[in-house]
Amino acid sequence: MITILAIETSCDETAAAVITDGYRIRSSIVASQIDLHAQYGGVFPEVASRAHAEAISAVVSQALAEANTSYADLDAIAVTQGPGLIGSLLVGINFAKGLALATGLPLLGINHLEGHIYSLWLAEDFAEPGFPLLALIVSGGHSELALMRDHGLYQRIGGTIDDAAGEAFDKVGRLLGLPFPGGPAIERAARDGDPRAFRFPIAKTDGEYDFSFSGLKTAVMRAVTVQPTARRSKRERGDERAAALRDDVNIADVASSFQEALTEALVRTTCRAAVDFDVRAILLAGGVSANSLLRRKLAAALDLPLWTPPLALCTDNAAMIGAAAHFRFREGFRSSLDFEARASWRLSEDVYAT
Repeated sequence: MITILAIETSCDETAAAVITDGYRIRSSIVASQIDLHAQYGGVFPEVASRAHAEAISAVVSQALAEANTSYADLDAIAVTQGPGLIGSLLVGINFAKGLALATGLPLLGINHLEGHIYSLWLAEDFAEPGFPLLALIVSGGHSELALMRDHGLYQRIGGTIDDAAGEAFDKVGRLLGLPFPGGPAIERAARDGDPRAFRFPIAKTDGEYDFSFSGLKTAVMRAVTVQPTARRSKRERGDERAAALRDDVNIADVASSFQEALTEALVRTTCRAAVDFDVRAILLAGGVSANSLLRRKLAAALDLPLWTPPLALCTDNAAMIGAAAHFRFREGFRSSLDFEARASWRLSEDVYAT
C-alpha cells in the first residue's frame, strides 16, 4: 500500500489530498479563489500567490485530518512543479520541501498536465484500457493533445497556438457580461440559445493536430459589439473589455453558437488524431472537460471508449497530482530538494528528464 500526500497550487486553487494506491481518495480539500479574481475577469497572479500562502497550511492540515492520517503513515509527498503561475507554484513547492525536510519523506515534483490525465484513474468506474491512448487536456491555461503509449510515456502531437479553450471561454464570457469563470456561465446561457444563430469560424492551422481560438474570440467580438470608431485608441479597438455590446444581441444565441464552434474544433481534431494513431480510447480531462456538450459530441463521434473524470476532479485539485505521483513513485522516481518551479512544461517522452 502506497499513501501519498499531494499538494497543488499551480493557479488559483489551493489544494491538498491524501491518495492511497493511486486510485483511492482518502481526502481531497480545495480552497477556491474564484471570488477573489471575479472582479478582474480572470486570475490575477499576485493575488493568487498571496492567497495560496495564507491558505496552504490549513488546507494540508485538513486533508490529513479528514484522511485520519499522520506523516508517519505516509510514503511520500507530491507537489505540482509546473506548468502554472510561477508565484503560485513556488508557494506549494516551498511548503512541500519544508515538509519533506521535516519528515524525511521523499518528495516528487509532478507535471500538472500529467495530473489531469490521471484524474481519470480516480473515477469509480474507470477500467484502464489498453495503450495507446489519446488524451485531450483542455482548461483555462491548456489545450493539449497527447499520445500516451504507456504509463509516463507521452508524445505531444498538438495543442493551441494561441488562446487555450478555457481562456477563450473566459474572454467571451467577459465580453458578454457573464460572470467569471466563463466556461460554466456560457454553458448555462447556451441552454436557451440557438447554436446555428451565428456561423463562427473554426480555424485551420499549419499543424495537423493544433488548435486556434483567438480568431474565434475576435469573430464573436465583431459580431456582437458596436464597431470601433477612429476616435477610439488602437488599444481600445483591440480590447474586448472596451467594446460596447450591441443592444439587440441575444446573449443565449451568441453563447450557444460560440460553444458549438469551440467544441466542434476540439472534437474534429481529436477524432482525426484518434484515427490516425489508432488509439484504444480517448481520455478527456481538464476544467473544460466538464462541458456537457463537449462530452456528448466526443462520445458520439467515434466508436471508441471515452473516459472523463468526475466533475469534482475536472478543475485543479491535488487528488490528481497524488494519482500521477503514485505511478511515478512506484517506478522509483524521486525529486531532489533543489528542484525548481517550471512555469512552462510540456508533456513528452522525457517529461521528467533534467
